[in-house]
Amino acid sequence: MSVPESEPAPDPKIKTIEELYDYLYKGLQLEHATLPPYLTALYSLRPGTNSDARHVIRVVAVEEMLHLTLVANVLNAVGGKPDLTRSGFVPDYPTYLPCGPTYFQVHLRPFSREALDTFLNIESPPKAETEEDRFVPVDWTVLGLTSDGAPPPPGQLAELEESGTLFGLVPGEPTTRFSSIGEFYEEIIRGINHLEDKARQAGTTIFTGDPARQVTPEYFYSGGGDVIEVTSRDTAVAALTLVAEQGEGLHGGIYDSQGELAHYYRFQQLDKGRYYQKGDEPGEPSGPVLHVDWDAVYPVKQDIKLTDLSRDPEILVAAEEFNQFYATFLNNINLAYNGQPDLLLKSVWEMFRVRDSMNRLVRNPLAGHAGKNAGPTFEI
Repeated sequence: MSVPESEPAPDPKIKTIEELYDYLYKGLQLEHATLPPYLTALYSLRPGTNSDARHVIRVVAVEEMLHLTLVANVLNAVGGKPDLTRSGFVPDYPTYLPCGPTYFQVHLRPFSREALDTFLNIESPPKAETEEDRFVPVDWTVLGLTSDGAPPPPGQLAELEESGTLFGLVPGEPTTRFSSIGEFYEEIIRGINHLEDKARQAGTTIFTGDPARQVTPEYFYSGGGDVIEVTSRDTAVAALTLVAEQGEGLHGGIYDSQGELAHYYRFQQLDKGRYYQKGDEPGEPSGPVLHVDWDAVYPVKQDIKLTDLSRDPEILVAAEEFNQFYATFLNNINLAYNGQPDLLLKSVWEMFRVRDSMNRLVRNPLAGHAGKNAGPTFEI
């Protein structure tokens, strides 16, 4: 993922601090956007079944929370302000993520082979070999926005991003997207280096944020990796590098720099039916057999909305309650990232409420939708 020293560094797309803020906000949005699909699949698993799949998805979801925190730390360190409550921050599912070799929809749906394929697409390692390969043109016909491939008017794009229907286009260049999440973070690192070099030439620094706004390890609750307090170029690069590594692996390998299996390969174990072990090559796990029961799943209606629940008033109330719980969860995290880091621990208890609310929803068959159960709508 890193540019070899013998090659000239590509010209950075991030040339102002405001553009850096924009990219880092997109990073927050991207990291969060994976949580609702992962959680929906996780809690669709029937109790007492699929312990392997349950463990894999739970570990990845916990690490996505770490990634969200690391990106927030970087944004705070450079004087920005994380905002997880902005309109459109939570996507309107199905949605399109900004990264990947193909432009694919991300759905809220139960655990299935289709859901797993989506998870593998999300976490896919980069395949870029040249500077030009890092960016992929947006196919507007795939999105159904134009018939001739030309981009929609800027005003329409802005409305779609504001609503959460479409998000993650390259800031300032909405006709392109990144070929992987790793390439997205590599561009942010390139921008940080460029801006910090310029600042140092002027005798200043871009790392002007209040250190008290950093989430430090004592406030983070999981074993999904180490929280990095960001106060400098080196710690910012370390934080963003860890985010990319945990998703897709380090330098083409299956592990990150902390020796943990990357998300892509955790999910690939479910597809291959076997665990990775030390010494394995990508795509060739040779560890113990991993069992998946694809049928031991509640049939949650895909991309369910509150409007689908008009014939189920009690379920509708439960779905609205879930959205309130999730909004509170996000609000507490947002406050934690904005100077009250102790609230991150409180958000754990909010997550238990979210979990219990999801469990109640997915076990209820829907009227008017034969063979389908309710589920969380994440309409925040």
